[in-house]
Amino acid sequence: MTASPPITPEVLPIPRKPPEAARLNLVGLTRPQLRAALVAAGTPEAQAKMRENQLWQWIYHKGVRSFDAMTNLAKDYRALLAGHFAIELPELVTRTVSADGTRKYLVRIAGGHEVEVVYIPEDSRGTLCISSQVGCTLTCTFCHTGTQRLVRNLTAAEIVGQIMLARDDLGEWPEPGRAPRDETRLISNLVLMGMGEPLYNFEAVRDAMKIAMDNEGISLSRRRITLSTSGIVPEIARAGTEIGCLLAVSLHATTDELRNQLVPINRKYPLAQLLDALRAYPKLSNSERITFEYVMLKGVNDSDADARRLVRLIAGIPAKINLIPFNEWPGAPYQRSDWDRIEAFADIVHKAGYASPIRTPRGEDIMAACGQLKSATERARKSRFEIAAEAGLPQPERVVRRPDAPDLH
Repeated sequence: MTASPPITPEVLPIPRKPPEAARLNLVGLTRPQLRAALVAAGTPEAQAKMRENQLWQWIYHKGVRSFDAMTNLAKDYRALLAGHFAIELPELVTRTVSADGTRKYLVRIAGGHEVEVVYIPEDSRGTLCISSQVGCTLTCTFCHTGTQRLVRNLTAAEIVGQIMLARDDLGEWPEPGRAPRDETRLISNLVLMGMGEPLYNFEAVRDAMKIAMDNEGISLSRRRITLSTSGIVPEIARAGTEIGCLLAVSLHATTDELRNQLVPINRKYPLAQLLDALRAYPKLSNSERITFEYVMLKGVNDSDADARRLVRLIAGIPAKINLIPFNEWPGAPYQRSDWDRIEAFADIVHKAGYASPIRTPRGEDIMAACGQLKSATERARKSRFEIAAEAGLPQPERVVRRPDAPDLH
């Protein structure tokens, strides 16, 4: 009997306490947290709201990292701030640019851990794909990140810091004296589709998105932010209520039997429960559809029968289906579906009345495509045989070279 890939249970992260002498980092604090911190440091209550607004605009609208540069604050108040607080981002370790213009950033956070962030430029928009965890709680068998076990959740500062680092690299902060509407918006869309399951780090993701959506700072519309989940049913309604962004669901299969294999969390929250939660999503409407992500795996989930079953499965849900050609990674136990097979699948879905765009692979040459992210320190290659064994999949056929065969390398 073929073994099933494990469900990694919810992990209760150990809170990280900064050293007692460390100055409090203002990045990642919500507005109420920021105001409370300013009051605790000696800001008069009557001035706290004004100071909160001033700091918010310096940090998130102008991208300023030095209190000395905050010229509308008195020198003695700047000195008070510098004595109590810091404005710190994660460390940008490397920046890699693909032939198609995609940028991948390796970002180091506290403790020396690393995550990857991807910027995808297009004619009509620029999409930043950010991470919410180091590694991943889940063990999806087609995903490179899923072969790296969870290290820890990111803080709100580390999540919003990824956006700020990308804006640094793109030169997107407004120039002095110019209004935001006069600036070119290079990061127009934000997707929580990087490393990690966002709904297993709910509070930090929520707080970071509140900061990103604030109109006096980074100012991204909630309808320009998409949170992708593998289907953590108890948190789906909460995401709609407390964050309010668009929702994407990593579906990838149309039966519980297959989804149990591809997305093992399905054994905890099977398709019927997941779809009920999606039908009740607070923001669901024809103008705010749910996106179903469906990776196309050759001979696994790409048949006409799968396409027809998918249409029946999501009936009644305002939705679009993103078909994702599988992006292979070293040791991957699957192959990409043939292009004509993907198009035939898309045609069935489209004729049923659903948008079914085929996602163009981006950044494959720098391992920045969907499902390929993995921190550099964890990128030691397992063989496809080891990965298949861990996933409970049939072993790939081994190619054995005869001793007398010529070496073509």
